[in-house]
Amino acid sequence: MSVNTVYVGRKPILNYVLACMTLFKSGASEVLIKARGRAISRAVDVVEVMRNRFMPDIKVEDIKIGTEEMVSEDTNTPTNISTIEIKITR
Repeated sequence: MSVNTVYVGRKPILNYVLACMTLFKSGASEVLIKARGRAISRAVDVVEVMRNRFMPDIKVEDIKIGTEEMVSEDTNTPTNISTIEIKITR
């Protein structure tokens, strides 16, 4: 079973809400929302806006947090970036 994924970045929250709702309307039973760094709070907001305003029947199935090591192009030094994956189902 393939999982539909929405990557959260710098766009407004409603753009990602619309992307998730489109996936659900097209027949997906679950959607995976992924974000890194400062976008993590925006990913949480996407799930909360969907649950509270648009689709109260969705459930948060699983939340995974982690760390990725990124190498800076400028200084060539490794830095750690936090990640989150939120799986929502209908």
